[in-house]
Amino acid sequence: MSETALAKGLLQGLRARLPAMTETLRRLVLAESPSLEKKPADRCCRLLAGEWRRRGARVEILREKQRGDHLRVTWQAARGGQPRGQLLVLGHYDTVYASGTLRTMPFRVRGGKAYGPGTFDMKGGIVQALYALEALQEAQAELRKRIVFLWTSDEEIGSESSRKTIEEEARRSDAVLVLEPSFGPRGLLKTARKGVGEAELIVHGRASHAGLAPQEGVNAVHELARQIARIERWNDLRRGITVNADMVEGGTRVNVIAERARAVLDLRALTIADMHKVERRLHALRPELPGARIEVRGGFNRAPLERTVSAGLYAQARKLAREMGLALGECTAGGGSDGNLTGALGVPTLDGLGAVGDGAHSAHEHVVLRRMPERAALLAALLAAA
Repeated sequence: MSETALAKGLLQGLRARLPAMTETLRRLVLAESPSLEKKPADRCCRLLAGEWRRRGARVEILREKQRGDHLRVTWQAARGGQPRGQLLVLGHYDTVYASGTLRTMPFRVRGGKAYGPGTFDMKGGIVQALYALEALQEAQAELRKRIVFLWTSDEEIGSESSRKTIEEEARRSDAVLVLEPSFGPRGLLKTARKGVGEAELIVHGRASHAGLAPQEGVNAVHELARQIARIERWNDLRRGITVNADMVEGGTRVNVIAERARAVLDLRALTIADMHKVERRLHALRPELPGARIEVRGGFNRAPLERTVSAGLYAQARKLAREMGLALGECTAGGGSDGNLTGALGVPTLDGLGAVGDGAHSAHEHVVLRRMPERAALLAALLAAA
């Protein structure tokens, strides 16, 4: 079967499976999975494991002590020998919503959209992956590579427990397909993402009575204000560099010269070179007030996903979409994902292959149901073409 015929057949078959996809999405959303609550997250993980086992895949639950367990699923359909390499399909099942959110934000279908916590970010993408595999099985597609689906439990809180597993799996893979949500009503793929980080700027001064001996004090709040004004000038929207002081605190009483002050900075950069530049400038900060001392902690924790890492996969995805009669576009995202981690290793990575919808992390979070078969078909076609 030609690549074009397979792609069209996959799309046709998946459109007929939309009611089943919607029901699977409902079950998955009803299994609430907050990043910070291990027991409900583990229940969701077990539900997912059952879905993949029913499709004949090899399933491994990767146990965690503090966070929800991670799920590694393997499918190998090569005939006549060993698979030639590996593809990693990556995503997360945790959500930003606490247990009980369904009481005020129930799963519901209205106007061709499915609403509910985690529908868009990113349980819709996981459902699409399930049915992409099912469609490949029904088409008896001969896959040349082993496929590993890795679903993690802590992406929304920084991927601390899953990062090592993600990076190990990515190093074994020829490409990584990330099922994070797409962007905007056109369902744009994310071919570049900003690097993301958090830094803490701490200023140490010297306390003194604000009325009796102000000259003996060193005001940490004043020093911090000077440093924030300096840092603000680093912002360069054209280059994609932003440094924002979004949390500030300091001092103890109104009549005491502030001995300590701190700011928490959100760091973002579009290129690895600019990421390193921002970090160097942070650590080169020096106090302006005599007697003040500056301490800098933290920095970038996800390097940028640069377009050069995504370009080849995007071109292939666009070609396959065109063969199915679908339009496909790309964008740069300001936020980070686990795709940043794999792209930083130099592994070809394409992000935003998940659901089309809107409202991530909000009360109106939803997916556009009619687009789910299209996205599942695109993923299936990419897996078959590799």
